[in-house]
Amino acid sequence: MGCDGGTIPKRHELVKGPKKVEKVDKDAELVAQWNYCTLSQEILRRPIVACELGRLYNKDAVIEFLLDKSAEKALGKAASHIKSIKNVTELKLSDNPAWEGDKGNTKGDKHDDLQRARFICPVVGLEMNGRHRFCFLRCCGCVFSERALKEIKAEVCHTCGAAFREDDVIVLNGTKEDVDVLKTRMEERRLRAKLEKKPQGHQKLRQGNLKKPALILERRKTTWLPKAQQQ
Repeated sequence: MGCDGGTIPKRHELVKGPKKVEKVDKDAELVAQWNYCTLSQEILRRPIVACELGRLYNKDAVIEFLLDKSAEKALGKAASHIKSIKNVTELKLSDNPAWEGDKGNTKGDKHDDLQRARFICPVVGLEMNGRHRFCFLRCCGCVFSERALKEIKAEVCHTCGAAFREDDVIVLNGTKEDVDVLKTRMEERRLRAKLEKKPQGHQKLRQGNLKKPALILERRKTTWLPKAQQQ
């Protein structure tokens, strides 16, 4: 089994195909993560929101998901941790002036430019295309590259000036390790919020119980009075 001239193909010549396919799949995955809604699989359109695990969604798709409880959607698992619209943050994204998508051509047709990123980091100008790590702040929704947060260390947002903590920084489309950390933080955050609500409920219950003995005592007094006084 040889090529023309009796030569035998080398191993590296035979395995070139799979490597190219793997690269194409990885590029396609990046395009999907940063350009399409995790729930509806439609192109991302403002208003765009992100969950506590760093996934991107169209806001209307999240609202539809929360309202449609009866339908079992194939992609529902991707948003099973979203119990309320409060569990997502609307993002403040900076447009990329070099992006040419969604513009009409000479024939009047519209297209989406997937070669360039739609959004950039407002601090250092990096494109939000998956080749650079990006994150957003839960407290305000502003989006930056991770490099910007590391190079310009501050305790307030670079854009709006809102104060933030480490817990407010959510990595967008992070690695499995990133998602595991974010999931732990999310669960701890929700547990704290649940525990903070409990004392208020107990206090109302105590106040209700204090009123009941006084009401019972007042009723007993009226039953102890002679019939003449009751009349």
